[in-house]
Amino acid sequence: GARFPLEMAQDADVGSNSLLTYHLSRNPSFSLALKESLEGSKQPELVLERALDREKQSSFDLVLTAVDGGDPARSGTVQVLINVTDLNDNPPVFSENVYESRVAENLPEGSLVLRVRATDADAGTNGRVSYSFGNVHGTISALFTVDSNSGEVRTAGPLDFEEKNKYNDNAPEITVLSLSSPVPEDAPSGTVVALLKVRDRDSDENGQVSCELSGEAPLSIVASPGGSYKVVTASALDREQACEHRVTVMARDRGRPALWSSAELVLEVSDVNDNAPVFEEAAYSAYVAENNAAGALVLRVQARDADAGANGRVSY
Repeated sequence: GARFPLEMAQDADVGSNSLLTYHLSRNPSFSLALKESLEGSKQPELVLERALDREKQSSFDLVLTAVDGGDPARSGTVQVLINVTDLNDNPPVFSENVYESRVAENLPEGSLVLRVRATDADAGTNGRVSYSFGNVHGTISALFTVDSNSGEVRTAGPLDFEEKNKYNDNAPEITVLSLSSPVPEDAPSGTVVALLKVRDRDSDENGQVSCELSGEAPLSIVASPGGSYKVVTASALDREQACEHRVTVMARDRGRPALWSSAELVLEVSDVNDNAPVFEEAAYSAYVAENNAAGALVLRVQARDADAGANGRVSY
């Protein structure tokens, strides 16, 4: 919808032989609009029809044609060259998902371990990539450095094979394999509502993980062999008390300092017809005159049902 004024054409003729209209070469990204002034002149405007993506097409070459009203009509053309400027709308992308390297423990300080490479589809400074370590433990940053320009990772201190298992640089990873939601409110205690897989890429104590639930919900977590966990109901559910439960799974390793991660589970509780209708009054009484006509209102009773949907619909 953005508009960009274009230069107006000049026609030395007058009357019907003067400038009549404009045409633009066909392009799905742009159209032409004519803005008429009080004096009757027509200002051509370029109208943007859809969002541009410089990384897909950085320039457009259009032709604007001015046509007069003579017979035969005469026309003139001008080239309209559009350059699309860059926005920083693309993140850097590494050439590999994971970089691995094996090094000897007797490597001298400053030895090359590996070289990482990332590219950015943006242009100029928006596409310039610099490298640095993220949130890693100080032990790791004391052993390795990364060159901000080249991406070269080098040793910064002596390596010790016997100490390598002490590097706790990976937080536990939680994967929700399945989530049974909604769960009927009459589900028995111990019903499995979620299956989780938790793993830590570190070794020994740094890779040993414990899980717990935080949040007020009648649920508990049970460990299974191989890093699997079950979330089960710990007591009866009552939809009329809580139709939804939110709990956070916390996974923490045994490193020093410990690293942790979390995942939220949202469990909806579906309705079961477990509530009888309840009248608003324990007893109703009314006085009726003996000469009342048939169909006269005597009284109105009302009952409510705490269940939902059809289970909570009351008939008399």
